Amino acid sequence: MRRTRRLVTVSHSYVVALNRRLANEMARVGAGRWEVTAVAPRFFHGDLSPITLQREPEEASQLAAVRAHFSRSAHMFVYGPELRARLAGGVDLVHAWEEPYVFAGAEVALLTPRKVPLVFSTAQNLSKRYPPPFAQLERLVVARSAGWVAFGETVKQNLLTRPGYAQRPARYIPMGVDVELFRPDRALGADFLRELGWEAEGPPVVGYLGRFVPEKGVELLRGVLERLTTPWRALFVGGGPMEASLRAWGERQGGRVRVVTGVTHARVPSALNAMDVLCAPSQTTLKWKEQFGRMLAEGFACGVPVLTSDSGEIPHTAGDAGRVLPEADTAAWTAALSEVLESPERRRELSARGRERAVTRFSWPVVAREHLDFFESVLG
Repeated sequence: MRRTRRLVTVSHSYVVALNRRLANEMARVGAGRWEVTAVAPRFFHGDLSPITLQREPEEASQLAAVRAHFSRSAHMFVYGPELRARLAGGVDLVHAWEEPYVFAGAEVALLTPRKVPLVFSTAQNLSKRYPPPFAQLERLVVARSAGWVAFGETVKQNLLTRPGYAQRPARYIPMGVDVELFRPDRALGADFLRELGWEAEGPPVVGYLGRFVPEKGVELLRGVLERLTTPWRALFVGGGPMEASLRAWGERQGGRVRVVTGVTHARVPSALNAMDVLCAPSQTTLKWKEQFGRMLAEGFACGVPVLTSDSGEIPHTAGDAGRVLPEADTAAWTAALSEVLESPERRRELSARGRERAVTRFSWPVVAREHLDFFESVLG
């Protein structure tokens, strides 16, 4: 009988309890085969605000806290000497959810015992030239690794052109979504609409979920809505620098636009279930293209029909479950949105496709099992 293998997965993102879902799900689906330890910082400054390690009762994986130094910079921070002990002592595989070109990624590679395989995860879908010392760090990590996980097919294809990557086993594994929390529940959506002063009966609700920034296609969606002859209401959920202009535009639309900010993750399923169609018109720029499209996976899980652009990873995320449109083609967007708004049958078809894709492709047990399968293939 094969002994239980020990997996240590390291990430500064694990300071947030919600981000340890991957580690916990790997422990659940791998029970009896894998013992999983998640290594997380005791404290991390973060992009928006300082975060003290969030602990949850009865997590499936073990949680090991270590210090993180210089955590104001995601590129420059390191874990320090405490990490070495967490990576030693009978560990069978180390997984680093840190980019290979940052200091912490190189630190994990250097501190992992030589006989222990290292697998790192990456979301870099743009071709970049890193300045010293980051280019050297990337080469070190890739050379030390036994394999790597790409969070998108475009990530994988981009990195296969870089030195060393093609010589290591790789697998595209998407991010996960909680299909129990994110599920079809129109009553929940109706309650959300009533909080906004709307009833469920009325023109279909066109939804947007995400940052209020130009690259997410907010301006394109506003232009499309203005061109529609089909009755509509619009719900924008998120936040960002375009909030003021979005609210000003909404005030000119005769009460058929709501802009909602400050929605917690726990409330996102309610917002999605309030929508009759979700639009995600991401726009590629020189420095950015969509890396995954979490709003798509969450919308699919809630059974919301999805219209989205062809920016970056989106075609791979959407598959045949959503309507993928040319990102800058306003006429195509207007025609497609009109068709979906005017056809309840088409919306039901897209709803069913989306839910099926969420359950079979993005649910956390599926994503966790894919990780463990890849780790086992690396170990042989």
